[in-house]
Amino acid sequence: MKIALAQLNYHVGNFEANTQKIIDAIRQAEKLQADLVVFSELCVCGYPARDFLEFKDFINQCELAIQTIAAHTHRVAAIVGAPRKNPRPEGKDLFNAAFFLYEGKIQYITDKTLLPTYDVFDEYRYFEPNKNFTTHTFKGHTIAITICEDIWDVAPDTDDDTAHNPLYTVYPLDEVRHQQPQLIINLSASPFSYVQHRERMRVIRANVKRYRAPLIYVNQVGAQTELIFDGGSIAMSATGDVLAQLPFFEECIRLVELKPDAPVTPPLSPEPIPLIHDALILGIRDYFRKLGFQKAILGLSGGIDSAIVLYLATRALGHKNVLSLLMPSGFSSKHSVDDSIALCQNLQSPYHIIPIEDIYRQFLNTLSPYFKDLPFNTAEENIQARIRAVLLMAFSNKFGYILLNTTNKSEAAVGYGTLYGDLCGGLGVLGDVYKTQVYALANYINRKGEIIPHHILTKAPSAELRPNQKDTDTLPPYEILDKILFEYIEKRRSARELIAEGYEPNLVSRVFKMVNTNEWKRFQVPPILRVSPKAFGMGRRMNIEGKYY
Repeated sequence: MKIALAQLNYHVGNFEANTQKIIDAIRQAEKLQADLVVFSELCVCGYPARDFLEFKDFINQCELAIQTIAAHTHRVAAIVGAPRKNPRPEGKDLFNAAFFLYEGKIQYITDKTLLPTYDVFDEYRYFEPNKNFTTHTFKGHTIAITICEDIWDVAPDTDDDTAHNPLYTVYPLDEVRHQQPQLIINLSASPFSYVQHRERMRVIRANVKRYRAPLIYVNQVGAQTELIFDGGSIAMSATGDVLAQLPFFEECIRLVELKPDAPVTPPLSPEPIPLIHDALILGIRDYFRKLGFQKAILGLSGGIDSAIVLYLATRALGHKNVLSLLMPSGFSSKHSVDDSIALCQNLQSPYHIIPIEDIYRQFLNTLSPYFKDLPFNTAEENIQARIRAVLLMAFSNKFGYILLNTTNKSEAAVGYGTLYGDLCGGLGVLGDVYKTQVYALANYINRKGEIIPHHILTKAPSAELRPNQKDTDTLPPYEILDKILFEYIEKRRSARELIAEGYEPNLVSRVFKMVNTNEWKRFQVPPILRVSPKAFGMGRRMNIEGKYY
C-alpha cells in the first residue's frame, strides 16, 4: 500500500484555511499515486481547540468541513482528525475522532480512547473516551487506527518496561490485537520539548515490537500560542526499521510504500540546542502570523538574553520587521550600548537610542517628598525598568509593534525581573530556556561566525540598575542555580532530596523559597514558548500562596 504522510501546520478555528490545506494535500497525494493519505489529530479545527469545543457552531463547522473534505476522496482515501458529537446523552458531548473518508463519504470513525489530563493536556474536560474497539479494512489490509495518546502507554508485559506508564487501565491496541491488524496508524498532535523526539521514537518502536505491525505516525507541525509542534512524523516497518521520518518544524507530504523491500533510513537525532533554536523561531513566526501581526519590538540591553531574542525574531519575521530600543540610564555601561549597536548592525536590524536618565530624574524629583532620605533600593531600580516598558509600549501602540519579552527561565523562576517593567510583553521567547541554555544558544548561533558580539557572551550578567551591579549579587552562579531549578521544576524533587544528595542546605532552601514566593509574578507574565518537558504556564499549576519547600 502507498501511504502519504501529511505533516501540516493548522490554525485553530480557521476552518476555511484548514479545509483547503487538507484538500490540497489530498490532491497532492493523488499526484503521488497514494492509496491513502493520513493527517494529524483534530486537524480540521486545529489542536488544541480548548474551550472553542464548547461552542455548538464550532462543532457544526467541523462537521461541515468533514463533508467538504470527503467530497474530494474519490481517488484516494484520507484519515482526518476532528471532534464529533456523542450520540448518547450520557458522558461528555464530544469524541476526539479520526474519520476515514473514501469515495466521497465517511466510511469509518474511530474515537480516541486515552484522554491525557496532565501537564499541558486537558482532554477529559471536553471528550468522552472510546469504549468500542475495532479495526477497519481498506484494500485488503486490516488497519488499527489510533489517536496520539492511544499508543503512548504500551501494555505492561511489553519487553520495554519504560514504555509503560500505569496511568491507564485500557490499552487500545491490545483490545484489537485478536483482530490481527496488519497496519497501525496514529494521528497525533504531540507538543514539542527538546526530549520529545527521543520519547516518540522509543514509544513507536515499542508498539511495533509488541504488535508486530508497521506503524504510520503523523504529527502536526506549527505553533499554537505557547505550544510548539515539531512534526517529525514517522513510518516504521514491522521489524522496527524507519522507512521515513519527516523533517522537524517544516510542513511536508511524503509518500511511503509498505512492502518487504522498502528502503530504510536512519532516524533523525538532533541535539537539544539546535532543536530549541528552531522551535523558538517557529514559535515566534506562527504567533505573529496567526494573529495577523508583522512587526516586533524589544528592549535591547546589551545583555545576552535580549541579544538572543533579537536574533531569533529577525530570523522569524525578517530583519526589517524587528525594532530595538536601546534605553541607557546613568548606570548603563558604554559597552552595553556599543555591543547592542554592533548586534543590530550584524543583523541589519533597525534601532533607536533613547536615554532614560532625564525621565528617571523627573520620577525621583516627583517622589522625593515622599521617599525623603530613605536609602536607594529596588524601588529606584524598578522605576528604570518600568520607564523602559512605558517607552516600548508607546512605540507598540503608535506603530503596531508587538513587544517581545526577553526574560529567561532562570530569572522567571526566582522572580528576578520587574513586574510591569522587563516582565512586560506579548510573548515570552526565552521563558522556558535556562540561562546556561541561553549561552549554549548563543554559541550555536555563532557557530559559523560572530553574530552575537563576543563581549556579550563573556561579560558578567547584570541588570545595570545600580552601580557595579551583577546578577551574582542577588543570585547564585547560574551554573549552580540552573541545576537546582531543573531538579525542582522539571524533575519535581524536594529540597530534602537535594540536600541529602549533597547540595548546600541554605542554598537549596533559598532557591526553593524564591521560586515559590514569586509565583504571583509568573501569573502575570505573557505566554511563554514551551520547549522543555515542564514549562511555566498551563503545564505547571501552583498556588500563589503555597509554602511547600
